[in-house]
Order: sequence, then structure tokens, then C-alpha cells
Amino acid sequence: MQIRNLFTTLLAALTFAACNNPKTKMSKCENDKMVIDFTTEQAAYMSAIACNEAKGDLVSLESAIHNGLEAELTVSQIKEALSQLYAYTGFPRSLNALGVLQNVVESRKSKDKRVIMGEEASPLGDEYDALKEGTRVQTQLTGKPFNYEFAPATDYYLKAHLFGDIFARDNLTYADRELITVSALSGLEGVESQLKSHIAGARNMGVSEEQLQGIVVALAANGLLNESGRLAKAYNELSTSNLPTSLNSQPSTLNLPWPQGKSNDAYAQYFVGQSYLQPYFGGVANVTFEPRCRNNWHVHHKAVQVLICVSGKGWYQEWNKPAVALTPGTVIAIPDGVKHWHGAAADSWMQHLAIHTQEQPCATNEWLEPVSDAQYNSIR
Repeated sequence: MQIRNLFTTLLAALTFAACNNPKTKMSKCENDKMVIDFTTEQAAYMSAIACNEAKGDLVSLESAIHNGLEAELTVSQIKEALSQLYAYTGFPRSLNALGVLQNVVESRKSKDKRVIMGEEASPLGDEYDALKEGTRVQTQLTGKPFNYEFAPATDYYLKAHLFGDIFARDNLTYADRELITVSALSGLEGVESQLKSHIAGARNMGVSEEQLQGIVVALAANGLLNESGRLAKAYNELSTSNLPTSLNSQPSTLNLPWPQGKSNDAYAQYFVGQSYLQPYFGGVANVTFEPRCRNNWHVHHKAVQVLICVSGKGWYQEWNKPAVALTPGTVIAIPDGVKHWHGAAADSWMQHLAIHTQEQPCATNEWLEPVSDAQYNSIR
């Protein structure tokens, strides 16, 4: 047993050494770069950190950094993420964010709170060719060779610096970096094409559909509601899944973009038609509605409910007001005390995230009468 343990230890040491050897880590350890190196909780807070950095919201960023450090993200990981983001959000936002991180670390140390510094990136070595390696990484991310002939200098900066110098640093994986980039771009208006490109790039770098959807959930759970909706819309537009319009389709055979979850039996008495429930991180739940399914009129007391449509088509309606269409990316904040209902369109399944915010003690949900067929059929 001692010989076996010694052999295992030596093998692990040799593997670690190989992965940290500049001449071998780009080839032998490539698979290690294609996985997210965060727990679900860590990934959620890293998404919030990146998105708040992009928005320039330093107050929310400080809170997200505290949460991330509590979840055992390392200072090295967060510092690397904020440094990388200068290439996407500019030096001013990156430097401001690094200043917030530095202050948070110093404050936590002074109060003996959890701070894990983590390891810095390994040196690349004198023989490392940033342009060559960056060209390879960019090709892997985009799925094909990319040359920005209109601006050759920018093309060089992208290849040699962003994808060469920065992506080569091994304190974050390729998958980690794309999670961070997608989260940050979700916080910026007017960059939808780049956001879609990096969603596709994240897939090429090993980020799973579940993990991409997890970014949408994480942003919502951290109060970044419009940003979550922006990402949900972009993700849906890139999805290869098509929601069926046949009313005879069986739920078990549907290729829904988001997990269907389990039959929503606990609340079935408050729904017309079949619904399904999938719980997520941070009190977020995905509700799936079959065509024509809707919940009863109801009122949330002492809380604001937020809906973020992620797939399909549906409706939201307040009492004595016209119905509002729900399509991927639509964000609805339902005020405390407002009578309303929501559900799927007649010819489409619909999925939305639901989360309660501004909850007060003793918050309740008051279920009322069903939405009649006459009321539902009158919607145009």
C-alpha cells in the first residue's frame, strides 16, 4: 500500500509539473483548459463580479466580491478576471474594479474574514510565441480562422495579446474566461453581436448548455435582471432547439431549450393546463407551461416577483390592463399587491424564470379565480 501511494504521489507530481511546463502545458493539458474550474456558487458570483465590472457599478461589485470570497473564489482568480476584462470593457472600468478588489481584500484581512490568495499564473518561458499561440486559441474559440484585415493592428492585438498573452495565463481556464466574458458583455448595451459570438465561443471552449443557462440564472439571482434578460434573448436566438407548436406534442418528447423540470403538482390546483418546475441557484425557478397553460389570477403581498422569459411565447396580464407578450428576453417586474396572471400562448410552449425580490417578513401569495377561456381567448 505504501508503494502504491508513493507511485500515485509521484505520478501526480509529474503530471502537475508537465502542466506547468511552458513547453507542454498547451498540448498535454489542453483538456484541463476546456472545463469551468468553479463550483456552481463560485460561478454565480464570478458572473455577478464580471457583469458589475462591465456596468461600472462599484457598490454592487464590492458586494459580489465579498460573496465570491466567502464562496472561496481566490483573489488570484478574481484579479485575473478583472484584468482580462480591460480588453472588453476598457482600462478605466478594469482599474476601478481592481481598486475595489484591493480594498475588499484589505478590509477582510483586517477583520480576519476569509481570504484565499490563490496561485498566480505560471511563467510562459522565453520560447513562448504569443502570436502563434493566440492565433490557435482564437481559431478554436471562433471555430475557424479569423483575420481582421480592415484593421491589421487590432487583429494583431487580439491574437498576440488577448488570446496569446492573456488566455495563456493558467490561473483561469479557457472555459472560465468565456464564462467571465459572456457575463460581462451581458452588462453592456449595444454589443449583442459580440455577446452572441462569445456564447458560441464559450461552447467551443467547453462551456456546457447547462453552464450557459447558469449564467442567466446567476445574473437574475444577483439582481442583474435586465442583464439576465439580455443574455436570455441572445442565448435563445442562438439555440438550435425549436419549440413545437403542435398542441398534441407530448412533454416527454419535447426538445425544450431549458430543462423542463418535474410536474408542478404542488401548485396544479392554481393552474389551467400542465406546468413544470425546475429550481435553480439563489431562489430562481424555471416554470415551463404547455400551450394554453396559465396560472390563476393571483397577488403577491410584501414582495416583487420578476419574470424573465427564456423561451417560447406567452402572456402576462394585470387586472383591467391589456395583456403583454412574453418573448425570450422580456423582463416583467410585478409590483406588490397587483392582481395578475401569466402563461403560455395558445400555439407555443413557454418557459420563464421567476424570482422574488424586495421580500418583506411574512410575504405571501394570494391565489384567486382561474383565467377563464373567454378571458384567455380574448387576448390578441
